[in-house]
Amino acid sequence: MTPLAGKRILVTRARHQAGQLTAALIALGAEVFEIPAIEIIPPDSFASMDAALRSLDRYQWLILASANAVRAMRDRLNALNLPAATPASLKIAAVGPVTAQAVEEMGLSVALTPPEYVAESLASGLSDHVRGTRVLILRAAVARDIIPDALRASGAQVDVVDAYRTVVPEESARLIAELFSGKRPLPHAATFTSSSTVTNFFRLMRDAGIEHPPASLRAISIGPITSQTLRDHGWEPAAEADPHTVAGLTDAVVRALA
Repeated sequence: MTPLAGKRILVTRARHQAGQLTAALIALGAEVFEIPAIEIIPPDSFASMDAALRSLDRYQWLILASANAVRAMRDRLNALNLPAATPASLKIAAVGPVTAQAVEEMGLSVALTPPEYVAESLASGLSDHVRGTRVLILRAAVARDIIPDALRASGAQVDVVDAYRTVVPEESARLIAELFSGKRPLPHAATFTSSSTVTNFFRLMRDAGIEHPPASLRAISIGPITSQTLRDHGWEPAAEADPHTVAGLTDAVVRALA
């Protein structure tokens, strides 16, 4: 079946992560335009991350907030010639199944993945386990403080370390301007996999001299936080993934467009 035959989809995910979503949409018959609204780059300094990775035995919990955080940890362990292993006393929590899979691919075990793949659910799941413990969180340089605030309120000592930064790719404004120039058929929908992709998409639109997304363009969101960011920009999502995964996002596109 090709339920998306004749549909044009804009994928705004970081280029190194877009392949799975793009392949799934193409398999359903869609024409896909990959224009990343986000690029993953190293933190301003590795000093805090290096210090934390060298003393993992001080912590009882390690929280990995995204697959990008896992990759950053793996790469930094390699750079420091440290083993890709954790002390037996350290438990790992991952925000969602993609993050958990990235952890397991390193040969490590995940002790907790929340039932809903959002920060609030992870914080709730950990709240009864962290009193009197020391927790390390590896995440993006700019992120919501839901998890650290909740765990501190539950009695944990929390260290938050920047594992990577997100920026707007330089060439994407030009690509957005070309896509919405009117010289080619407009996409039917745009997919968003994080609040950052939404915020950066609107920045790219402004940089391209476009005030608002075309009225015919439907926004498809991976989850409730991303949906709220779309609403904050005055754009009601046409569909939201459930579960909040690439597979769920693909299904949401089909629901919205097929």
